Amino acid sequence: MDKSATTLAPAPDLTRRERRKREVRERILDAAVELFEGQGPQATKVDEICELADVAQKTFFNHFATKQHLVSEIATTFLGNLFATVDELRQGSGSPAERLETFFSMLPDRCEEAGPMHRELVLEVIRVAHLQHAEPEQARFLHDAFRSLLEDRRGQLRSDYNIETLTEMVVGTFYVLMLNWVSLDDYPLRERAQAAGKFLAAAVAG
Repeated sequence: MDKSATTLAPAPDLTRRERRKREVRERILDAAVELFEGQGPQATKVDEICELADVAQKTFFNHFATKQHLVSEIATTFLGNLFATVDELRQGSGSPAERLETFFSMLPDRCEEAGPMHRELVLEVIRVAHLQHAEPEQARFLHDAFRSLLEDRRGQLRSDYNIETLTEMVVGTFYVLMLNWVSLDDYPLRERAQAAGKFLAAAVAG
């Protein structure tokens, strides 16, 4: 009995250490987001993040190998939040065409919610999405998210093209909208996204 107690004793300490590690990591991420919103990821220095998060640089690098790794994590979080919207639409009652049109009409709002830093993060979001295609545990993340919007339950999806072809068309449209928005001054994202949604809805409808 005494031996059992000795064996189990370290568990609470380990849990507390893990909790502290998560809290520090969240402080670093929160500080980075705050600074990115004010001056952008590129202009933000690691020592500025450390100062705002109240951590040493050594602690920062214990959590993130480089600033790029931190940026990638923030981009991944944004991508996950964006496609939580996809999951909500997937569980709804609309047709594939209606789900697509709704997603693209909501896209500009989701981008605006990400704040001023989002334009600099767009390319990182797309880079992360491509990398996830190569990771076994997160394979085809972006592709599968859009494919879920096209899942057909009542014969409302056109049958002369397979769902993989239609999905690639949707993914390509998403990339073009995002790249144009980040690259072109005064790009009318809302107008183009709504038009793209209507076009895609008509293109996939059975």
